[in-house]
Amino acid sequence: MAKPLTPEAQRLKDIIDFDKRTYFFILVIIFLTIRYLTNSLILESIPDYDSLEKRGDFMIFHIFNALNYIWTPFALLWKFTAIAFLFWVGAFFLGFKVPYKELWKFALVAEVVFIFPELIRLLIFLDPSSSVTYQEIDEFRALSVLSLLGPENIAEQFHYALGTINVFEILYGILWIYGFHMISNRSLGESSIVVIVSYYIPLAIWLTFYIMVYKG
Repeated sequence: MAKPLTPEAQRLKDIIDFDKRTYFFILVIIFLTIRYLTNSLILESIPDYDSLEKRGDFMIFHIFNALNYIWTPFALLWKFTAIAFLFWVGAFFLGFKVPYKELWKFALVAEVVFIFPELIRLLIFLDPSSSVTYQEIDEFRALSVLSLLGPENIAEQFHYALGTINVFEILYGILWIYGFHMISNRSLGESSIVVIVSYYIPLAIWLTFYIMVYKG
């Protein structure tokens, strides 16, 4: 007989009991809207933008952004697939058998955390001063080690890694602790170990690899 869910797990299950297809569509629309508005801010922060735009100097930028918008839903689907696979493998390595489909669906739900850093960047630069450059807008990572130390004080080699180390990655891990607890019915302690093994260790390996192979 299956062990009943804890109150925390049952509460989370009730909260995320909605149509995932509709949720994914809304998630994509939100990401696309925020990125479109942010890209518009980046362009407008470039000196003499209007003249350059009339001359067609930003055609490549517009093409690249259009391709990025088209790729966004597929990038999200790939991310959910990869993250769910990491958790499935990590859980298996630790001796826990969990359904991959449920991990994938939770990866979809948990992605909502990463809307907030993009939204914060948009709001911060919604009315930028004339001194703000497009690089500052493009490279800004809210509540990250990079933003705390200041990109100008850090070698460019470490920008991506330090920008990735942020409050939202911590919140994402916490959300996954409860998500894995709900899916597997394992304790929060065991779920925390799974999150460390399945997500944070691979993330640390990836960031270390990026720093080592970076070429400016």
